Amino acid sequence: MRFLLYLIVYPFLWCISMLPFPILYLFSDFIYIIVYHLIGYRKKVVRENIAIALPNLSKQERLVIEKKSYHHLCDMFLEMIKTMTISENEINKRFIFTNLDVYKKLEAKQKSIALMVSHYASYEWVISLNHKVNFIGYAIYKKINNPYFDKLVRSIRSRFKAILITNKETIPLIIENNRNKILSTYGFASDQSPKITSTYHWQKFMGIEVPVHTGAEMLAKKYDMSVVFLKVEKIKRGYYKASFELLSENCKEVPNYEITDKFIKMVEQQIYEAPEYYLWTHRRWKHRR
Repeated sequence: MRFLLYLIVYPFLWCISMLPFPILYLFSDFIYIIVYHLIGYRKKVVRENIAIALPNLSKQERLVIEKKSYHHLCDMFLEMIKTMTISENEINKRFIFTNLDVYKKLEAKQKSIALMVSHYASYEWVISLNHKVNFIGYAIYKKINNPYFDKLVRSIRSRFKAILITNKETIPLIIENNRNKILSTYGFASDQSPKITSTYHWQKFMGIEVPVHTGAEMLAKKYDMSVVFLKVEKIKRGYYKASFELLSENCKEVPNYEITDKFIKMVEQQIYEAPEYYLWTHRRWKHRR
């Protein structure tokens, strides 16, 4: 049944990926009507999250952000599909790294890199970085239940030399690469809520004390990696810019959780600047004190 679903859906996805961008975004506007107005996908969660994170705004102001966030969510979903067939020149034109020299200097240190990103703007097209750097790039992701779609997602990312690894695969891979002296970059999306049973640190995020992921920092300390934050901004529809902000070159010398706390503050700043580009559909504040 899962393979049959894949066979039915795949041609449709491929056709979408072949659409010119102007038509793709017209289709996104149509999808928005279905997702937001007809289905109401996670609308209650989004509304609650925005109210928790931005209590100073009026109900009407929060509603504007809510609708814009769904428009962006639909755009990003279709941009992910577009990655199936997008050319390297096209993605380089639409996703620009403004200060690649910062990353290159870290590579020159001959240490692996922990790249911390948030679920903000376009975290899908960060994979285009892999054609511009020397280190092997790994992106940590949550495995899709349908193995055929999971394989599809992996193949899409591999077009730009990114290798997807699950949470369970991460530590064994880092150990193996460290043992074999394989210099790598590991992408951590560390702004979502961790399992409460594996929580080691709490920090205020948007004014609310919540558990935070500390894995990127702890692994960077243990295996002597440099740590950098990639700040992604949406310039206009279909166009993004990304800048590297150094968190630490010698993280073993930094007190525990200081890097994680810096990262959280940087994500906060992104959200305050333009909250409509954050992924509000996840229950980020489901555990709080």
